[in-house]
Amino acid sequence: MSTSEDAGAVYRRYLSAVLLHGQASAKAVDLGATDLYALNILELGGSMTPGELGRRTGLTTGPTTRLIDRLEQAGYVRRVPAPDDRRKVIVELVAGPGGLDEALAPARQKIGAIVQGYSPEERAVLFDYFARAADAYLEATTELHGERTG
Repeated sequence: MSTSEDAGAVYRRYLSAVLLHGQASAKAVDLGATDLYALNILELGGSMTPGELGRRTGLTTGPTTRLIDRLEQAGYVRRVPAPDDRRKVIVELVAGPGGLDEALAPARQKIGAIVQGYSPEERAVLFDYFARAADAYLEATTELHGERTG
């Protein structure tokens, strides 16, 4: 790379490809991208209130309710009473979309082959970057939503 602009363009191309693949993956299993992202949030973060799911997806109350309704109707999530306050509900993941593993398999195989081409030390750096970058993006997202961290 000759300039930081080249590095920036490469990184933007990478992020765009990841987003486009996420959208294509969602479409492959008959979901909208936000629906698939919400299922991923629940899988990674565990059960949560509709408000927390809304915050994490960036949706307001109305769209969050419709999102949960769609996912519940499709059999992916269920609403259950909160154990500490029966007036509240918790959204639980019940199942993931059928066919998702098959839709993701080609990209997983291609990326896996790329990662295997690196030495163990280089892979450690890559995964350190992924973990730290994920935290940085989540923190920046929180800031964009007007919330304060730490």
